[in-house]
Amino acid sequence: MPTILLFGTDEFAISRRLADIAAKTDKDGMNTSRFEARTTSDEALNNAVNSMPFLSDKRLVILANPSQKYGAGEPRKKFMEFLGKVPATTLLVLTETIEKEAEKHWLVKWTAKSADAKSEALMAPKARDMQGWIINEMKTQGGKILPDAASKLSELVGADTRQAAQEIAKVLAYVNWARPVEVQDVVAVCVSTAEVDIFAFVDSLAAGDGKQSQSMLRKMLEDQDAAAIFPMIIRQFRLLIQAREIVEARGMVQDVQEALGVHPFVAGKIFQQAGRFTMRSLEAVYRRLLKMDEAAKTSAMPLDMALEMFVVELAGK
Repeated sequence: MPTILLFGTDEFAISRRLADIAAKTDKDGMNTSRFEARTTSDEALNNAVNSMPFLSDKRLVILANPSQKYGAGEPRKKFMEFLGKVPATTLLVLTETIEKEAEKHWLVKWTAKSADAKSEALMAPKARDMQGWIINEMKTQGGKILPDAASKLSELVGADTRQAAQEIAKVLAYVNWARPVEVQDVVAVCVSTAEVDIFAFVDSLAAGDGKQSQSMLRKMLEDQDAAAIFPMIIRQFRLLIQAREIVEARGMVQDVQEALGVHPFVAGKIFQQAGRFTMRSLEAVYRRLLKMDEAAKTSAMPLDMALEMFVVELAGK
């Protein structure tokens, strides 16, 4: 099946599903290309999709948010024609944020009619449902949690499934998977400094303080592996792009919180940071991060070195 559409509001579930698809399709990343639709030319996308795989029978091409570029009219018509011609040697995965009436979305309708495509809905849980989500994720990660502890953790993370999964991994390691997680374990472990560090790091980048940015990056690399820090940086700039769109539409902090499904503290910090960047600069940073991700997956450059260069380039502008 040449095309898969992953849609919904749960960015973490979509990224987890992407990782699963990548592991089955192109484990070493040699035949994988990732694109953000609105910052990618049609030529680059066409070349990636129609290139023959290298020492493999399949290429994997991931295209995020196609509706932002091919929303209506002639562009959409040409894109749908393009989708109908994806070769059997390529698996094209589309990811799209769709919040309401998904069955009416043009991409969902297209996959329903196409014999060579399928769609998967991955919707984020509501804040009121996070306790149940946390209990289930605990089981997925091989542990158990008491209901009151799950309730406490849901208060800390809001509806942010990615942060919840990270906190679950930490607290399970804390109890060594030997017993159910209790409230005191959540309090002891899950008031995370990692996210605060990322906010401060992005603040220093926005201020153009290269020395401070480099110092903070090195401190984070002392505490955590680059592979753990990098997804947090990507996520932060993805959230900033979404928040910047809300800011430009004259939205407020509450709008950011509701649209992104994050904790009020996180929403406030993101809203504040979004005002320090232009949309153009955020998109440029995000493109750079995607290239770094691809380079790391193909072993073209060690991730810690790539992060150091990223800081020098961004803080120096």
